[in-house]
Amino acid sequence: MTVESTPVADMADHRALRSILGVFATGVTVLTVGGEVPHGMTANSFTAVSLDPPLVLFCVGREALMHSVLLTAPAFGVSVLAADQEPVARYFANRHRPVGVDEFASVDWLPGTQTGAPLIVGAAAHFECVPWRTYDGGDHTIFLGRLLAADSVLDEDALLFLRGRFHHLRSAPSDVTA
Repeated sequence: MTVESTPVADMADHRALRSILGVFATGVTVLTVGGEVPHGMTANSFTAVSLDPPLVLFCVGREALMHSVLLTAPAFGVSVLAADQEPVARYFANRHRPVGVDEFASVDWLPGTQTGAPLIVGAAAHFECVPWRTYDGGDHTIFLGRLLAADSVLDEDALLFLRGRFHHLRSAPSDVTA
């Protein structure tokens, strides 16, 4: 069977490339750093890396405020947003929101038990991490974090991001056996 596809002729066409990359569905997270000047950012590049040691990764654009904050942060939190938390995702994606302590004034959150990093109340899962490694990722930096703590609401569906839009699961899940 032959599959027809149209290659992106110019990899410098970021809009076209982003559109193609957007066919891969992801979850939606809010990355957070606590301390005197807490900060949060919506990200969909979160993924598991290793169980031993327990590692996760995410990518942050070099121009983002979160990038410089993470380079010096002693710890960070990741909240995997629940299906009903699209407003939270949009809020932390808004570049015009307040920064610092005021950034969290309109969002329900609790400090992480291990790191103190803000964790979003109602999220499908929370992870608390310490920085482990960073790698060059072109216009982004790839951050790996070592897990200190994790929790989840097992019956809560996560918010999804696909083709530049937020989505929710609509079909019944099917079991996958290892």
